[in-house]
Amino acid sequence: MATRTRAHVFVSGTVQGVYYRANTRDTAEEMGVDGWVKNLDDGRVEAVFEGSKDAVEGMVEWCYTGSPAADVEDVTVEYEEPRGEDGFEIRY
Repeated sequence: MATRTRAHVFVSGTVQGVYYRANTRDTAEEMGVDGWVKNLDDGRVEAVFEGSKDAVEGMVEWCYTGSPAADVEDVTVEYEEPRGEDGFEIRY
């Protein structure tokens, strides 16, 4: 089994109210990535991606574009030790 990796991502710009979370979930499920995504009070979106290195890096790259209506200004990524995320969810 490939070694799992974990990316903790913060996305800023026009990323709330544009289906960013739903598109993130759908894309993560297509790529076989576990984790979660949620809106923050400061207008950013926070997400955690866990899976194979290639799939997680693919999700991080996807965040720079995001949903079609999004206007992403910045993506901050911190790589962490995997914590065993299972499935992908939108958190509230």
